[in-house]
Amino acid sequence: MKREAVFIYSEEQLEYSFSDSHPFNQKRILMTLELLQATGEIQSDDIIPARMATDDELLLAHDAKFIDIVKRAGKGEISESIGSVYGIGTEDTPFFPNMHEASAMLVGGTLTAVDEVMQGRARHALNLGGGLHHGFQGRASGFCIYNDSSVAIKYLQNKYNARVLYIDTDAHHGDGVQWSFYEDPSVCTLSIHETGRYLFPGTGMVTERGNGEGFGTSFNLPIDAFTEDESFLTIYKAAIKEVAEFFKPDVIVTQNGVDAHYFDPLTHLYGTMELFKEIPRIAKEIAEEYCDGRWIAVGGGGYDIWRVVPRAWSHIWLAMKDSPIPTGELPNAWLKKWQEQSPVPLISTWEDPQPLYEPIPRKDEISEKNSHMLNKALHMIRNEQVKK
Repeated sequence: MKREAVFIYSEEQLEYSFSDSHPFNQKRILMTLELLQATGEIQSDDIIPARMATDDELLLAHDAKFIDIVKRAGKGEISESIGSVYGIGTEDTPFFPNMHEASAMLVGGTLTAVDEVMQGRARHALNLGGGLHHGFQGRASGFCIYNDSSVAIKYLQNKYNARVLYIDTDAHHGDGVQWSFYEDPSVCTLSIHETGRYLFPGTGMVTERGNGEGFGTSFNLPIDAFTEDESFLTIYKAAIKEVAEFFKPDVIVTQNGVDAHYFDPLTHLYGTMELFKEIPRIAKEIAEEYCDGRWIAVGGGGYDIWRVVPRAWSHIWLAMKDSPIPTGELPNAWLKKWQEQSPVPLISTWEDPQPLYEPIPRKDEISEKNSHMLNKALHMIRNEQVKK
């Protein structure tokens, strides 16, 4: 009997750890899992262990030389000057022991999710350890060593001959995935992100539309700093429907960074938990309409691991299971355990405090700029539909 959803997790995924003070902290995966367990929304038989990706699988999206450098760096055999050529041993992506093995576990988790869905054992699969969308073919970038989504999409193409729609709602542009498939007409990438005028990696303009045979299968919607829920969701709903109708995918892969939240320390967006309630439920609707429910979701950014990520990521699983949106107090035992470790007071409810922030004087101006950007992007999408 096909399950509605499976949750991919192994303790080894927590070993992808740069340092205790680094903003990319995989403790957030465990916190999310324990929150779902405390609410009774996930059971032990919902959890599928991740596996380690093989070298041959990593080679689908990465150079052999780069993989060798990562292996050697994890054994202390590479200097920072050499590593920096490959994007590791840097402030953003420092060395740590067993870098290759830990990184390959995150990729393998996403491949496990792919197989569960594509072999018909589950309609949806979630690997919160994935979502490392900045990794390139021969270089790490932005906390991301191997790019699990790029590997997984190549895997979907080679093993299942699938047309893949990749949707990225991280506050940072999904550059590594976009460039991996920029000339590939069988993969469509859609990224909604804070404009690169203010934020790493500085790419993701509306005019980045693909190249060669892949022209017209790359879509970017850069939103202005301080964008709030309503404007973000208007753009997301309109774009995802238009793109799905245009591309007609066999499977959807979503990257679910939650760093668009107001509390996130690395971005400038003004999202609230209302945003993260809606994003996965809309993705599920699109998967049901176009892909017979085939939906693979991965994690991504999210750097307030205490107040934001566990609550926000829980909504992905709740959407997959078609569970009601929770309200009110979080489980007391969960709050007590993690408050002992948290440097900030935890939010004790599923909802954010109200008001979360002072009203933004430029709200109308920001929303209007976003609307103009959306209209420009939709015009491009509709032009592609006409050509098709």
